[in-house]
Amino acid sequence: MAEQQKKRITAEGLSKLQNELDHRISVVRNEIAKEIEFARSYGDLSENAEYTEAKNKQTENETRIAYLQDEISCLEVVSDDEISTDTVSVGTTVVIHDQDMNENVEYAIVGAQESDPFNNRISDESAVGHALVGCRVGDVVQVEVPAGILHFEVREIKR
Repeated sequence: MAEQQKKRITAEGLSKLQNELDHRISVVRNEIAKEIEFARSYGDLSENAEYTEAKNKQTENETRIAYLQDEISCLEVVSDDEISTDTVSVGTTVVIHDQDMNENVEYAIVGAQESDPFNNRISDESAVGHALVGCRVGDVVQVEVPAGILHFEVREIKR
């Protein structure tokens, strides 16, 4: 079996994922175990809605834990000394001029697990992020998205 390709992430993004994993293991698991124990005290489990709901919560939590463990094992943290402002990469913030809207927009380029487009944190795997990675100040980029083709000029790259 081929080795999984490492996905890049910022230290902040990895910390958030690790904190969620730790919380789910140490806090949520215990809370659900107490709910299951309490629901068992009602007796017959075959018609016990509280027990069924608690077991469903347990399944959801364990599924998320497994997902987070798998994701974290495939991540590579981008260290600060790797981040150059010469080109757009994960960990940089880029100011682009949207030539179609005639306005400047600032995006933080992050790993897919930490993207938040509503707060201008876009993934290096998204259409726009992927097109910007590797660009230098002054580069003009065309990006095909479902709404059509966008035209950007890279104005500034910073940390």
